[in-house]
Amino acid sequence: MATAAPPPGGPALEKGATGPAASSDLAVELRGITKRFPGVVANRDIDLRIRRGTVHAVVGENGAGKSTLMKILYGMQRPDEGTISVEGREVSFSSPADAIGVGVGMVHQHFMLADNLTVLENVVLGAEKLHGIGDKARRRISELSAAYGLDVRPDRLVEDLGVGDRQRVEILKVLYRGARTIILDEPTAVLVPQEVDELFANLRELKAEGLTVVFISHKLDEVLAVADEITVIRRGTTVASVLPGEVDSRRLAELMVGSELPSPETRESTVTDRPVLQVEGMTLHGADGRAQLEDVTLTVHAGEIVGIAGVEGNGQSELVECILGMRAATGTVRLSGEDVSTWSTRRRREAGVAYVPEDRHRQGLLLESPLWENRMLGHQTQRPNARGPLLDRRAARADTARIVQENDVRTPGIDVLASALSGGNQQKLIIGRELSGDPVLLVASHPTRGVDVGAQAHIWESIRQARAAGLAVLLISADLEELIGLSDTLRVILRGRLVCELDPRTATPESLGSAMTGAALPGASEGAGR
Repeated sequence: MATAAPPPGGPALEKGATGPAASSDLAVELRGITKRFPGVVANRDIDLRIRRGTVHAVVGENGAGKSTLMKILYGMQRPDEGTISVEGREVSFSSPADAIGVGVGMVHQHFMLADNLTVLENVVLGAEKLHGIGDKARRRISELSAAYGLDVRPDRLVEDLGVGDRQRVEILKVLYRGARTIILDEPTAVLVPQEVDELFANLRELKAEGLTVVFISHKLDEVLAVADEITVIRRGTTVASVLPGEVDSRRLAELMVGSELPSPETRESTVTDRPVLQVEGMTLHGADGRAQLEDVTLTVHAGEIVGIAGVEGNGQSELVECILGMRAATGTVRLSGEDVSTWSTRRRREAGVAYVPEDRHRQGLLLESPLWENRMLGHQTQRPNARGPLLDRRAARADTARIVQENDVRTPGIDVLASALSGGNQQKLIIGRELSGDPVLLVASHPTRGVDVGAQAHIWESIRQARAAGLAVLLISADLEELIGLSDTLRVILRGRLVCELDPRTATPESLGSAMTGAALPGASEGAGR
């Protein structure tokens, strides 16, 4: 097993001890961390040493114990065994406030924001004593936003922000509170390559100023590009500590899951000439009168995957919601030749529209309900969940067991709460649910966001199999390799318009990213509006 040389400075000091000055090189040290939950050991004797002024990546499968470990470091959970030292001093956290108090902040994968408050109100909430709640706080937010290229406007309502903007607000919240060690959970999940480069440049600036970043990601190439050191966790324990120069992405994947990296590449074409989804002239205006979608026209055929690429906030979410009937737009939506423009969301779903939402926690699951109830979510009027006007719990439970087995959802049983599953297992449950019942169209919005390479491979294969069986798929993703690998047709959305069409066989992440930002629009004159 590959192991890195130990970081300089030796072990962090116990409380009250003295020792060599080199021990100050450690920003954080976790020793012997063990955390048990009923029926499962989430962390087992984990050791983690993070040097100050570095980017330290923590990688592992969903369910490997990364999230639990980070919650322990951030004071959200208390370890059953082991010690935490921050900057050479042993500490004990009872809450995140304790962690923030010693300079440890966390940006969660699933954001902790109040939709009905402004950016400023979200940032200062709980930290009012730092800079008040008025102009001084606004100036500080603007300074941080400018310094780190976050492009955050203090007075915008959070409910009006896209996923990428929400992430930047969360990063700003941590910086605002003066964190010196920042935990970033899947920070690049919603970014295009150019934005990833900008984020990495920001991380290097943080390092140069002596700040420390704990970087959690499933994108192994990015981990190798930005991390100074990498710790691999498998099944609740640390299995390796490596330097980026010692491993490539395939070796890192083997350390994580025991197998090589999956590929999103599709096989032979299954595209037919039978249109399933036809959108014509779709236009949507926001409350301020500005066009969020403008004259969008596209077709998805049976057996075809049409990929939509775009920087977050350019109309992807609005397009999905209009197709699902969640928003009223002008223009026409046809499903298998029938005009469904005036149909309710429920009626469209009953007609065979499957939907994987971009945020599984906010839109795809009832976290405090058992798996079998989540299986019925969005399908409660259809078999096997219903028999006539009544719910059929027995049939729903039996079908949930089938979905769990066929999709390798790792759970002790179908009565487990959805919140108890790892992100990858939650997503596999959603995929299994949405591909049940012979849908004709799958609208998949970021289907592999925040899942490990094992779950990613399963989801890709499920979509490929559905495509081969004749399903029409509209795929929206921030993972450009996923878009290029899975799609039969690629469309780029920019400021609410479909501006060009690219051939996935010749497109690269760089060319696609350039088209998404408007820097280069290959084929724009011939592809737009088709």
